[in-house]
Amino acid sequence: GGRSFEDLKKFAEENLGPTCGPGEHIDLCDTETKAKMEAYLKMSVGKLEGKVRKAQKDFEEEMPIMKKVFAYVSKAEGKAEGRSDL
Repeated sequence: GGRSFEDLKKFAEENLGPTCGPGEHIDLCDTETKAKMEAYLKMSVGKLEGKVRKAQKDFEEEMPIMKKVFAYVSKAEGKAEGRSDL
């Protein structure tokens, strides 16, 4: 498509709309996501902040370890299959 404001506006009007989210668009969510959002909405701000901090910490600690293991396993599988492209 074009790159003018009118082209962008037309694209947005034809293709973009509300998406799943808390509040007025929660009915656009699948059952599992809707249940999680409703549970989070019942929490206090402090408790929700704590959950976010814990999730970030878990991600920051676990992801580097997972990446190392994945690289090791992938390389080992490549050698086992006789692949030299890894």
